[in-house]
Amino acid sequence: MSEGAGRRRAGSPLGTGGWAGARRSGRRDGPGGVRAGVPGVPVWVWPTGLTLLVTLIGIGRAQPWRDELATWSAATRPTGDLARMAGNVDAVTAPYYLLMHGWIALAGDSPAALRLPSALAMTGAAALTTGLGERLFGARAGLLAGLLFAVLPGTSRYGQEARPYALATLLAVLATLLLVDALRRPAQARARWAAYAGTVAALGLTHLLALTLLAGHGIAVLAAREQPTTAARESRATTARRRRAGPGPVTCWLLALLPAAALVAPLVVLARAQHSRQLDWVDPARLADLAALPGALAQSGVVGGLLVGSAALGAARAGRRAVLPGACLLAPALLLFAAGRYVPLWVPRYLALTVPFGCLLAGVALAGVRLRAGVAVVALAGLLGLPDQAGIRRTHDWPRTAEVDYRGAARIIGNGQRAGDAVVWSPRDGPLLLDVGTAYHLGSRRPRDVLVVRDQRRRADLWADECGRPTGCLAGVPRVWLVVAGRHDDPPAAVPGAKGAALRDPYTVRQVWHRPGLTVALLSR
Repeated sequence: MSEGAGRRRAGSPLGTGGWAGARRSGRRDGPGGVRAGVPGVPVWVWPTGLTLLVTLIGIGRAQPWRDELATWSAATRPTGDLARMAGNVDAVTAPYYLLMHGWIALAGDSPAALRLPSALAMTGAAALTTGLGERLFGARAGLLAGLLFAVLPGTSRYGQEARPYALATLLAVLATLLLVDALRRPAQARARWAAYAGTVAALGLTHLLALTLLAGHGIAVLAAREQPTTAARESRATTARRRRAGPGPVTCWLLALLPAAALVAPLVVLARAQHSRQLDWVDPARLADLAALPGALAQSGVVGGLLVGSAALGAARAGRRAVLPGACLLAPALLLFAAGRYVPLWVPRYLALTVPFGCLLAGVALAGVRLRAGVAVVALAGLLGLPDQAGIRRTHDWPRTAEVDYRGAARIIGNGQRAGDAVVWSPRDGPLLLDVGTAYHLGSRRPRDVLVVRDQRRRADLWADECGRPTGCLAGVPRVWLVVAGRHDDPPAAVPGAKGAALRDPYTVRQVWHRPGLTVALLSR
């Protein structure tokens, strides 16, 4: 390789050689020439093992929160009912629900079983983040990026949640890694472009808004094009050979997006019709929300600040090589923020897939010091996040002060119920899913749902219809278990309309239990 070519490669936004080649050559990274890992052990092993360990610790301790209950409610339905539900609600999450439908059939629906696919996805994301960092910036940067990703409280949060964000994170890093491989020889990389196309399609099916990552990929593709000054120096014969070799990187990239566009188009149509109903609780995005995003993604304000500071230093140190991770980090956030100013879309967890790219840039900064010092900074991030790690394993509700103790309510009802008892929830149509949460923990021990006339499966959504004359439906029921959102000393008085009137007369409150986020009362005639 000529000296000029070596300079062009070192300045490329695609970084240095692949990680397999780096290990074979025994390349040293960083000050002092210290190796980035144990000889003979791949660098990705350490972040992968640490992420798996961290995400498995306490994975079943926190009870499923309302979003996870929606996953359980949808994924436990027959596939035909699940397809009908996608026409009414959660169309963009339907492919994930279908995946979980098969998983639950194999592994069951305990909290740990529901969350295990996410833990495995985050573990894979850690391995791929390490590999991508090694390809772009060297072994030490990849190692430290992967270790930092492993200890973030946000990695545990989304790795212990039965929602699609961990899987989207895995696919986002995999797609970026495949893009790097394909861009190095775009015209001769048909298999890599095909793999990239399939991964991007899977990413869109996993979470539609995850496709905002493609804005970052587009910037990287444009940046990877050879500079005009360099092209001008090429001979005419060389230029002709390059043209005969096939389409350029931009054309290859655009063609690779076509399968994803075809597959997600129906979801886009359905999501547009369902958007106002599902996200009417989301406020317009504000500048303060953008400033708070790092803490929300890291699930810790102080750790989020440390990550942002390290990533900024890494970007400055990496120069042009920071284009790819920097674009994948910033472009999705800025796009979602801009759209969220006018449309209710700004939900920070939708951007969880950008965290590995922040870790990559932070890994570049940490690779600038000795390995022990870099590991010490990672350990510091882990220690600073310990209170948030403990909070995640207590409850997944956000904010955590909004915890709803479905399990506690189910325990009270299960321990005290008798034959002939009925159960009533209020509200029945809200986002808390009180009936679904209590039913999850009670299982087959649930009292009669005496007011229901059309359940969630028949309605093909997440809510149920109740009878219009509650007094008649409650006739002959000796005792009623009433579950009400919030804290109330007189729970029947908190139930509005005809349902509340039917519970206040002829029933009398025998006992009241207060649990976080809800109240349970036993009423008898």
